[in-house]
Amino acid sequence: MVPELKYNEQGLIPAIIQDINSSEVLMMAYMNRASIEKTLESGKTCFWSRSRQTFWTKGETSGNVQLVKEILYDCDQDTLLVKVEQTGSGACHTGNRTCFFRKIETDD
Repeated sequence: MVPELKYNEQGLIPAIIQDINSSEVLMMAYMNRASIEKTLESGKTCFWSRSRQTFWTKGETSGNVQLVKEILYDCDQDTLLVKVEQTGSGACHTGNRTCFFRKIETDD
């Protein structure tokens, strides 16, 4: 059952994807009510592609599937935290384990 969530004007909600074992943040994507329902039904992350205007299940082409273990939502009900078991080499389409592999350097 999908709780009452606050979606943006496009009917989307940001979803932070986190490795359940290491707590590493793997990626961020958008979901809508239907993709949340698909995720709950399949046990695999399903997102809404803003560029292609269609659903996509993580790993459908790469084989790097995310098995959903828990879905939490924040106090404002406008962001999801999806805890997953990441299979395969990584979550990022670049081949990296996480999408957050770049760092802003400081001058100190």
